[in-house]
Amino acid sequence: MKIVYSDKKTGKTSQAEVAKDKEAMLLGKKMGEIIDGFPAGLDGFKLQITGLSDKMGSPSRREIDGTRKAKPLLGSGVGIRGAKGGFRRRKLVRGNAISVETEQINTIIVEYGSKPAEEIFKAKVKAEEK
Repeated sequence: MKIVYSDKKTGKTSQAEVAKDKEAMLLGKKMGEIIDGFPAGLDGFKLQITGLSDKMGSPSRREIDGTRKAKPLLGSGVGIRGAKGGFRRRKLVRGNAISVETEQINTIIVEYGSKPAEEIFKAKVKAEEK
């Protein structure tokens, strides 16, 4: 499972892999909730969940409760691209809660820890260059 975190102040984004033993801390959390950054290696940081996607790439929608898959009739928003003038379609989407099928968790930083955010993003860039 990956956590993608972004900083609204600088516009930078990075990701971190969550260890298997720490995944249980995230199960059942819903979109919009604030979680601790500890599972992603961001001690002291608070992250707000903004989106999810599962192993097959299906996005999550806030309106669908739980971890289930559904095929609602969608006209706009997450899961629909380029809808025009009343066009609606049934698309496969996931519920708004984290499950074992969740592959990626998109978050934003809402509370900063002891390290400045610039250090975290610089450390990730240096690791990718090597």
